[in-house]
Amino acid sequence: MPFAAAIHRHANAHPHAPAFRMEGRVFTFGELRRIAGQLVAVFSTLIAGSEPRSVLDNRVRLVALEIGNHPLFAAAFLAATSHGHCVALIDPHLPAPTRQAMHALLSPDLVIAADGDHLCVEALASGSTQRFTETDDGAKEAPLAIGDDAEPFLIVFTSGTTGTPKAIVRDRGSWRASLATGQDFFGIGSRTRTFAPGPLAHGLTLYALAETLVAGAEFIGTAHFDAARALATIEAAAVQRLVLVPTMLRRLCAAAVGSPQRPVTHITVAGAKLTSGDRAGAALAFPGARVLEYYGASELGFISVATADDMTSATAVGRAFPGVRLHILDKVARELPAGETGTIFVDSALISDGYVGQSDGAGFHRQGPLATVGDLGFLDNGGTLHLLGRAGGMVLSGGNNIYPQEVEATLTALPGVHAALVLGLDHPDLGSELVAVIEPEGQDFDRAAFDRHLAAHLPRYKHPRRLWLCRKMPMTRSGKVAAGTLRQWIADRNDDLEPID
Repeated sequence: MPFAAAIHRHANAHPHAPAFRMEGRVFTFGELRRIAGQLVAVFSTLIAGSEPRSVLDNRVRLVALEIGNHPLFAAAFLAATSHGHCVALIDPHLPAPTRQAMHALLSPDLVIAADGDHLCVEALASGSTQRFTETDDGAKEAPLAIGDDAEPFLIVFTSGTTGTPKAIVRDRGSWRASLATGQDFFGIGSRTRTFAPGPLAHGLTLYALAETLVAGAEFIGTAHFDAARALATIEAAAVQRLVLVPTMLRRLCAAAVGSPQRPVTHITVAGAKLTSGDRAGAALAFPGARVLEYYGASELGFISVATADDMTSATAVGRAFPGVRLHILDKVARELPAGETGTIFVDSALISDGYVGQSDGAGFHRQGPLATVGDLGFLDNGGTLHLLGRAGGMVLSGGNNIYPQEVEATLTALPGVHAALVLGLDHPDLGSELVAVIEPEGQDFDRAAFDRHLAAHLPRYKHPRRLWLCRKMPMTRSGKVAAGTLRQWIADRNDDLEPID
């Protein structure tokens, strides 16, 4: 069902039911529709008489939403995706030069920024601005309209191989197909209260918001993730479903020791692979929850999904998501048999329209009806997908091709290893030297057990030649290990890294 149509239906059927909760503010479905309609009216006033100016040409008006996890996010997103509009999500916590580059690429018609509890809407063509204050005093409203399947409606950013953000554009049809499939698969109903504490400018949390509202249920977010505070929210709101990256799950499990959260029945995880230790911790902290993890990409949508039974190997990421067909192709686009490593391609209705503007030639590309982001892996005889890493991330060391993601998965499967980053550093003899940074579970690190684990699971050439301990890994806002920061720490010999002989 179209997003706007679902909000209309729920606002008519139960206007006072809670829809969106953020930082102590609770908005009902009726309020979301009203506030979004008021914003659409503001958009029309500000751009009246001006020609479309964005990178999308004349197809739609492009609205840059740059407010982070703001209490008015859901209403602003709904307004900015009404028919005739496309929303571009920009994380306001990114460095200013990065955000400026995003604006230069997109040339949006409107920019929405946070102004305390309110919003500031600016039309860049005219320089006109309007401060938007939530009101219930009969302010002008415009109807929320439903767009065609082929209309672009969402732009999100992902990092390229150089770290330069790439803008991915998605049409309404692929988003609607994804929501319809996901709602049935994940079992989301009108009573499934969801807590997703990540950034709403990122795909995992944004999708959780959309699928929850389409189901007529309540979505709960937070401005910043803090494990103790998040656990208090889960308890107070009797949350049934969590949507998290693995790092957040681990920290929630640690905070919940001695206080199991029995109302939680579903946990959805993406962004990195869970370990057996993660699943064991989740079973203690959330004893009534079914844990599903999926592998996907902003460019491709859902790719595969896994339960505990599918995790027979450190590289396994589950079976094809419903409606998705997986193919492993070699360098000349020939299909490879089970067990042979190649590039992972998907065929589904969930694939995006690709990148806006010029790309760096890496990442998303099509091969007929198939599409890929360059990830490498293989399908085993049972149809389980194994992910080895991104082609551009391969390390060539001593003539051997090594995929860091495979080594990371092996390291984090060892009890006592909370997180790991594996990378290649320049080496005068080997070309690249494989190294690893490890965050241990506690204060002690058993090097002998670590070496035995490596010897049992990986050939010698895939063993990191140098190791550092990091008691608390630096993280991105989306909950992933900040690889760039760790590289700099290694170069600077930062005191937060403890070399292990």
